[in-house]
Amino acid sequence: MFDNSPIGVFDSGMGGLSVWQALRRELPHESLIYLADGKNCPYGDKPAAEVAEHVSHAIEELVRRNAKLIVVACNTATAVAIEDMRKRYPSIPFVGMEPAVKPAALTTRTGTIGILATRAALAGDLFRHTCQKYSEGVQIISSVGEGFVEAVEEGRESDDDTLMRIRRAVGPMLDAGADKIVLGCTHYPFLAQQISEVIGEREVELINPAPAVARRAAWLLEQHHIGAEAGHKPDYSFVTFADDSYLARITDKAMMLAEEE
Repeated sequence: MFDNSPIGVFDSGMGGLSVWQALRRELPHESLIYLADGKNCPYGDKPAAEVAEHVSHAIEELVRRNAKLIVVACNTATAVAIEDMRKRYPSIPFVGMEPAVKPAALTTRTGTIGILATRAALAGDLFRHTCQKYSEGVQIISSVGEGFVEAVEEGRESDDDTLMRIRRAVGPMLDAGADKIVLGCTHYPFLAQQISEVIGEREVELINPAPAVARRAAWLLEQHHIGAEAGHKPDYSFVTFADDSYLARITDKAMMLAEEE
């Protein structure tokens, strides 16, 4: 049994394209529809009730567009609303952004790991429970990536102000001897080069959860027998609640990522 309907991918803005890229690599026959809110980005400092309303609006749109599986490619949206979405749409498999504490905690050599995330994601039950589960014998240093999302959205990844913010967030982790830093927001992989510059010659691994999310989506497609036919020519479409210029920027960024493959 096959289903050539698209996989829906949702984020507050452009960050989820890091997951879109991983899905495209893992599932080359699957069509993808990427919905970037854009109008209300960023979500990280917004009240939970407001974020939940934005997520609900986005998921409704993806369901209307016949998404067979939905990837909530936003850590904040996952923390705030994914369980409610699963209850509302029980026939649709959902994949959320898990805090990548587990792989960092299990592979650290120094016993110290860093977590970069939004304020809302760090305050969520999912993050707290994951930390409790894997924190035995491991020091976890978490930091809010203040202004990181805005820098990616506005194309200011290499600005002096952005580098200063990265140093401020990452510095305490490096000082404590962290050898793993989890990128706990889908926007943050687009700052990996700048974060690496701040890390310098230290042996520190940046952990991007996007490939694991793509593997989870592949597993769910198989479990639910809703994968596309082998040889299916995929369609990649993009939607936003912002204006046409934002839509053009999302599309251009996605095509640049596709060319990297």
